[in-house]
Amino acid sequence: MTATQYLADWRPYPFEIAQTRLEFDLAARATRVRSQIAFRRRDAGDLMLDGAGLRTLSLAIDGRPLDPALVQGERLVIPAADLPDAFTFSAEVEIDPQGNTALEGLYLSGGIFCTQCEAEGFRHITWYPDRPDVMAPFHVTIRSDQPVLLSNGNPVASAPGQAVWHDPWPKPAYLFALVAGDLVAVPDSFTTMSGRKVALNVWVRPGDQDRAGYAMESLIRSMKWDEKAYGREYDLDVFNIVAVDDFNMGAMENKGLNIFNSKLVLASAETATDGDYERIEGVIGHEYFHNWTGNRITCRDWFQLCLKEGLTVFRDQQFTGDMRSAAVKRIHDVQTLRARQFREDAGPLAHPPRPDHYQEINNFYTATVYEKGAEVIGMLKRLVGDEGYRRALDLYFDRHDGQACTIEDWIKVFQDATGRDLAQFKRWYTDAGTPRLTLSEDWRDGTLTLDFRQETAPTPGQPDKPPRVIPIAIGLIGPNGDEVLPTTVLEMTEARQSFRFDGLGARPVVSLLRDFSAPVTVARKIAAQEQALLLAHDTDAYARWQAGHDLALDALVARATGTEGGAEFSRALAGLLADAEADPAFAALCLSLPGEEEIATTIAARGVTPDPQAIHAAREALARGITQAHQPALARLYEAMATPGPYRPDAQGAGRRSLRLACLGLLSRIDGAARAGALFSAASNMTERQGALECLIAAGRDADALEAFGREFAGNRLVMDKWFMVQPLRAAPERAVARARALAARPDFDWKNPNRFRALIGGLGANHAAFHAADGSGYDFTVDWLMRLDPVNPQTTARMCSGFETWTRYDATRQAHARAALGRLAALPGLSRNTAEMVTRILAGGG
Repeated sequence: MTATQYLADWRPYPFEIAQTRLEFDLAARATRVRSQIAFRRRDAGDLMLDGAGLRTLSLAIDGRPLDPALVQGERLVIPAADLPDAFTFSAEVEIDPQGNTALEGLYLSGGIFCTQCEAEGFRHITWYPDRPDVMAPFHVTIRSDQPVLLSNGNPVASAPGQAVWHDPWPKPAYLFALVAGDLVAVPDSFTTMSGRKVALNVWVRPGDQDRAGYAMESLIRSMKWDEKAYGREYDLDVFNIVAVDDFNMGAMENKGLNIFNSKLVLASAETATDGDYERIEGVIGHEYFHNWTGNRITCRDWFQLCLKEGLTVFRDQQFTGDMRSAAVKRIHDVQTLRARQFREDAGPLAHPPRPDHYQEINNFYTATVYEKGAEVIGMLKRLVGDEGYRRALDLYFDRHDGQACTIEDWIKVFQDATGRDLAQFKRWYTDAGTPRLTLSEDWRDGTLTLDFRQETAPTPGQPDKPPRVIPIAIGLIGPNGDEVLPTTVLEMTEARQSFRFDGLGARPVVSLLRDFSAPVTVARKIAAQEQALLLAHDTDAYARWQAGHDLALDALVARATGTEGGAEFSRALAGLLADAEADPAFAALCLSLPGEEEIATTIAARGVTPDPQAIHAAREALARGITQAHQPALARLYEAMATPGPYRPDAQGAGRRSLRLACLGLLSRIDGAARAGALFSAASNMTERQGALECLIAAGRDADALEAFGREFAGNRLVMDKWFMVQPLRAAPERAVARARALAARPDFDWKNPNRFRALIGGLGANHAAFHAADGSGYDFTVDWLMRLDPVNPQTTARMCSGFETWTRYDATRQAHARAALGRLAALPGLSRNTAEMVTRILAGGG
């Protein structure tokens, strides 16, 4: 296993680079890479270069050949005494793109040469200081018989079989990109606010042009929004996006040449859902926004990863909220945070947004770094206000343009711009865990006193947690439903703190944590009638949704642990359904019951061992009860939410379809999925077709629909990924593992493709009761495939290990099965360092 890296050990690199020149002679099995790197000394120290999997042909300093013995494993070390203050290092290496199944560095995806260099992939291309604080302009020459040859920056020369690119903006090696292949462009242009015309291209495989238009529209919207919201103008003559089929992540923000997983570029009404369209828009925006928050200003070291990712996620969340519904987007973001990051914080993989150590940096591309990192910035914005936030960001861009920065640089910008002391706030970056906020109320003679306590449970390596700054946004709702106090932000800085509200005529209901003002969990005593009041009358969309969600969650926990519940939630839905057409997207969210994983988390937090099968049964029973109580209203809404005319992926149409499918999901539990069958046959868009198919699978009436779907889309890789995913995801738990095994045996289960692997294995993992089957079959199936994938693609393998992070919350029998399965994976000969670190940390959570 690789040595642990510590933030405390970080030291500046002793050299800077004036320019990096690269030449590529592309060949599938033997690509030649020649490099010339102009170094200048700025401190004492040896020259240390990184390389992995390279066949080194020559090394030289200022033309003087070097001894190959200087290579020490994956390091090339040249003693300081052998180096002048300024020199050119040159190397020629040979690499094997076709054999690069790990998809790091330069590899082939369906005949297309492409790169992925974040975090430490450039060392698989040539010898280089592969660290984010070493920045340089790049001059790149590509020679190949491929028709399209792309790299970062601007094109400066071309000839048959050759292209030359120059990127004038200094960048670290992780932002390097190269693409070569048979591609066609969907072109457009954008004129910046200063009047410069930028050529835009979305590059796809021939035949996919008709599915790239929405990606281009999203890019143009992103560029306009970033100018208006942040004053950031694009800085090159061309911006290229390329879609590739084999990609470990969603996309990559390489300067001027963004490389995307094709599922986040290609869309049409017949092949993509509303969710796909929204994700395309959001991720296109995310990678474009990185041009300033990640590229022009990058992170000094990988411990600071949340500096670029958290800020850019926050920006893409703002963008999507402005393009669609800010309220619905906020609720979706909270759901994602709770499902992924809260679980991470509560288990053996917990770490701060800025960790202080790691073994494999690829294992820290996590919800804590991304989503929680964004929440931290949202809290900062709430504390300093909109104007203070804008002043700080303007100062950040001005002060640190062209630099590699730290969290300390970021915090200081806000302190300098606003005059606030943010030393305590910084704990959100350095402390792991989700704070638990406990509220007790005292009502006397027209005065309401709110007493808050905060505590954060111990996490690995951090047993003690001092109090943090928590912005608590509240409102007060009177017993008649009127708002008696608009949104007010309380700043909590102590372990225990009280706030008083005087002059109230009647005891109000507290609307707590409005807009989800801080990433905390909440413990409070609140009657079901008060939750129903908030669901009916709260003026804050998040708090209103949360009230209904808590009503449903309390009912589900009660049912799963042996008592009755749900009557108050069902009664509260009556008013919501009567007004559902006012905001269909919000109504759909309220109709969607809490997931089984969240129910299990809540039960475990109350000191009870969750039973996955009982949880599944409770959720199904409540859904049936709701449907039976409200069948006429649900049926009416299902019909009313039909969207006539051509499909449009806008927020209004998506909201109507989401409510229609929420109604269908409930109605299918009592109508034998008759409506689902009719919709599957008649639907003109993938949103409704896939939604209907999922209902048919859940009802066990899917055979004909699955066969028809698979036959129609057999040649469409992205749509077939959906087909592989929904079957284990929606199948009854007792049938899901067998279904997954049968799918894995199919010849079109291309398990080396990350999208296909994640679809099937991840689909089963998201079926809570099936993955945690009492006989351990879900664990065994998953580990069998992780063991097969690890030698081929360790990065994807390691990330999918996180499905086991909650194994210790279940009963002794399930724990024994999980431990045995993980033990088999840990004992795999030659286990990658990525997966070894993850399995070790997960098993350590069991003591």
